[in-house]
Amino acid sequence: MITVPVTLGERSYDVLVGAGARHRLLEVLPVGARRAAIVTQEGIGVTVDAGIDQRVFLMDDGEDAKCTETVEELCRGFTRWGLTRADVVVAVGGGVVTDTAGFAAAVYHRGVAVVHVATSLVAQVDAAIGGKTGVNLPEGKNLVGAFWQPAAVLCDTETLETLPAREYRSGLGEMAKYHFLGGRGQSDRLADVALDERVAECVRIKAAIVAADEHERTGRRAVLNYGHTLAHALETAGGYDLRHGEAVAIGLVFAAELAHRLGRIDDVRVAEHRKVVTGYDLPVSLPPGVEPARVVELMGRDKKKVADGLTFVLDGTEGVEPVPGVDPALVEATLEAMSP
Repeated sequence: MITVPVTLGERSYDVLVGAGARHRLLEVLPVGARRAAIVTQEGIGVTVDAGIDQRVFLMDDGEDAKCTETVEELCRGFTRWGLTRADVVVAVGGGVVTDTAGFAAAVYHRGVAVVHVATSLVAQVDAAIGGKTGVNLPEGKNLVGAFWQPAAVLCDTETLETLPAREYRSGLGEMAKYHFLGGRGQSDRLADVALDERVAECVRIKAAIVAADEHERTGRRAVLNYGHTLAHALETAGGYDLRHGEAVAIGLVFAAELAHRLGRIDDVRVAEHRKVVTGYDLPVSLPPGVEPARVVELMGRDKKKVADGLTFVLDGTEGVEPVPGVDPALVEATLEAMSP
């Protein structure tokens, strides 16, 4: 079992990575908790034993379930059961579950402890780590949420063995992002290690970034959105047969192409992005039917507009960083070049 600390002072916690990590739940529960509200989805198929009085609260499947209505239903259910501020919410599932249950925990009684048992690759390398919780609105993804750090995260790599192939590949889209967040040479390091260590390395990178900028005040944490500006726009637009990680993969290639047009990186670095994405069997082109002008509009919602353009997270000689003031016309031209 690999233990990765997330160092945040009194909010510090450990992430346990390895086969069977979910069986360590009792060890990481907050001291004094008497009840555990297990939030999961019927299709997850993973059970946990908190070792204390527990009750399962099911939420619907799919991204549509990540909404304020689900949060209200969960909180009302917690109330009827008698969950108190001293108890704990345990989120068992992928990113939809950890984001939604984490937000419900953040607002219920103004904050109750949460432990994430991450069962998908997306959740293990990204969604369950770092304390960002939230739900979607029709106008965009993750527009309502809170920073609420978990008491612990259990990344049981054994649960990945039963994931549908496409769901697992979607997680690889998030993993691909970390090839470019750990400095030059990180791609080769991630490619050469076993799955448990690869997941743990992604967690280490994210933990260091979160520790440096927990509430995204300095701009450092924004690099975790690498590839996500386009991804979120495509997901908000809807109508495309894309999983989240697939959209992120396209977003990574787009970000590299945009950075190249801005003179921030060379052809070799763009090719490296494409190599990583295709190596994970992920798409590198926009899906058919995308309207670049509409996508640019949606990007403006995801990353707030500044006076003279849009803000993107882009690669460069100093590494990945937020870049404000990008000309929307250049963005649209890059999208057009990526159309099939």
